[in-house]
Amino acid sequence: MRTRSVLGESKLSKPRQFTIADLVGLAAAAAMVAAFVFKRRSETPEQLLAPLGITVAFALLAWYTRGVNWSGALAGSAISFILAARNILIFCVLLVVFGLTLAATKVGADRKRQLRTAEAADGRSASQVMANLGVSGLIAAVAPSGTGWPLLALAALAEAAADTSSSEIGMAFPGKTVLITSWKTVAPGIDGGISLRGTAAAISAAALVALTGKLLGLVTPQHAAAAVYAGFLATLVDSLLGAVFERRGWLNNDLVNLLSTGAAAGIAWLIM
Repeated sequence: MRTRSVLGESKLSKPRQFTIADLVGLAAAAAMVAAFVFKRRSETPEQLLAPLGITVAFALLAWYTRGVNWSGALAGSAISFILAARNILIFCVLLVVFGLTLAATKVGADRKRQLRTAEAADGRSASQVMANLGVSGLIAAVAPSGTGWPLLALAALAEAAADTSSSEIGMAFPGKTVLITSWKTVAPGIDGGISLRGTAAAISAAALVALTGKLLGLVTPQHAAAAVYAGFLATLVDSLLGAVFERRGWLNNDLVNLLSTGAAAGIAWLIM
């Protein structure tokens, strides 16, 4: 439910420049793919062709819809390849997360431009993609079979969907926004700010992601409930980190998102 910092419109209306953070994100994505392929080296290349084709198509779709820019498409294709190759059902959950976050980003676009909190015109970059999806990708890449890894990945994906949905919906509609640490009224778009609509959006998004996992047979009903709980609770962690650390410049938005998705997986692990 933490919202983005209020930035100048000139920065938001133009495509982002490639940054060192994006380079680090792409390097991390490549390292995950390498580790995943090495771990599954007993499989033939033909067995990985279908996941590769699926993820290329997904990356092109994400880029075409301006959900990501070119660096985000590369990073996203790496994560989606790992998920699709490990279990095509968890990749289907990723599709739901993408649809939710894209829709939430588009809702209330005019108001967000007025508030100067709209996403960049060309979509999310590699650093942002890895901050939101890197934890789920890492879990799928290295977790042994039989360890309950789908729940951990599902919780991380639920948090990513919940956080983005809460931020975007909270800024899209008029309503009271308060700082999570003091409950003082703040402007929409302030780090650590939460709102009633944003909270409802977070719960709804986490529940929809978890329900998808349950309907696909990835997790039991009990684990689906745990994913909702972990995903939503981690959005509160996100808000706290935003209010305490990001507002002071000690952490940036990407690191806050990365820590929050990691917190979701950790909470799910504790209660599984």
